[in-house]
Amino acid sequence: MEIGFFSYNTDYGLRPDILAKALEEREFGSLWVGEHTHIPAKRETPFPGGIELPRPYYHMMDPMVSLAIAASVTRNLRVGTGISLVVQHDPIVLAKSISTLDHLSNGRFELGIGGGWLKEEMENHGFPFSKRWKLLRERIEAVKEIWGNDQATYSGEFVNFENIISNPKPIQKPHPPILMGGATKNSLKRVARYCDGWMPIDALLSKPAEMIAQLHSFLKDEDRDPSTLLLSVFCQRNRDLKSLEAYEDAGFTRAIIALPNKNQDETLRFIDSYIVRN
Repeated sequence: MEIGFFSYNTDYGLRPDILAKALEEREFGSLWVGEHTHIPAKRETPFPGGIELPRPYYHMMDPMVSLAIAASVTRNLRVGTGISLVVQHDPIVLAKSISTLDHLSNGRFELGIGGGWLKEEMENHGFPFSKRWKLLRERIEAVKEIWGNDQATYSGEFVNFENIISNPKPIQKPHPPILMGGATKNSLKRVARYCDGWMPIDALLSKPAEMIAQLHSFLKDEDRDPSTLLLSVFCQRNRDLKSLEAYEDAGFTRAIIALPNKNQDETLRFIDSYIVRN
């Protein structure tokens, strides 16, 4: 099983370029960062973790800029968002940012996406929270149109443009892999409809093998080959080697390990504890 690492990517934590170099030197496969454009000072939405919102959520740096820096100091390490809140981004600008990053990294970018959970944050971007999934689908479809055509047109409820020219196109063909988070039945259907992979959080996976089997069924309904799907598990709670083996047995091919919020020495020691497994 391939191992990558997730960083909260805060302004007070280990810099993404230093972290990326350390991961590549140890021959790990990938670096992932999250995204919150902001945290509303007043909110009613509870944190899904059931605790007070942790400090890193208030200090996340921009993912695309951070991953570009990480890619600039490495040659083989893949870089990705875990996850990008696509609904917060203009699709034309997002298509350009990702294409640029894919070029600058020589085809090493992966786009992890999700609908988000913080209602007030989403609505500060100018759309109703209840519409986020339809908006996400339209924006992903629109981005794909831009990547795949010399002149792109898209017409939807929320996204509309006609005959636009946007370059560069991504190096990876047909485009960088798009992976969906979440672990609900609807999440699996979204993966089957318009994504290239699935990356659920471990805390939501009570029966991973059964969920993968269900996902394969949805893929077949869409006339897609299940063997082409990228299966990654985001390990936030279950990070021990025994758990990783269980996920591998269930069918996952990559584990993305959440890094603790520690200083540089402690973080590197944590990473080193996975070298044998890697």
